[in-house]
Formats: sequence, structure tokens, C-alpha cells
Amino acid sequence: MIDKALLSILACPVCKGPVHEDSTRAAIICETCQLAYPLKQSGEKWLPLMLKEEASPLQEMPAEKKVC
Repeated sequence: MIDKALLSILACPVCKGPVHEDSTRAAIICETCQLAYPLKQSGEKWLPLMLKEEASPLQEMPAEKKVC
């Protein structure tokens, strides 16, 4: 979903640590902070919302969110 070049430069806005994509949750995940940043579809592209205010704790995010 997310371009590999973009994913390689993204970092968690809270801890500045590494993140990875979780396509089943349609989110960018920070394992350190246990936060999931949502991905929003804009046309054919997926854009990460890397704002602390948009993040959800991992335990509250459904593991199988339907992705179009």
C-alpha cells in the first residue's frame, strides 16, 4: 500500500523510532509506543496520518480492518 521509499523515511512522531506498515489494520505501526497511525486512501494512493492526535493504541485497533 505505502511506497517503500516513503516507508523507509517515516518515523514515529512520538518516540522518533522505526515504524512498519500493517496492511490488515490499514495503519503504520510503532511497536515501541504501541501506537497505530491510520492510512487514508486518496485516489489510488494511501497516505499515512503520522500525527499523535490520529494514533490509536494497538490493543484498541481491530486486527482485521477491511482494506479496499
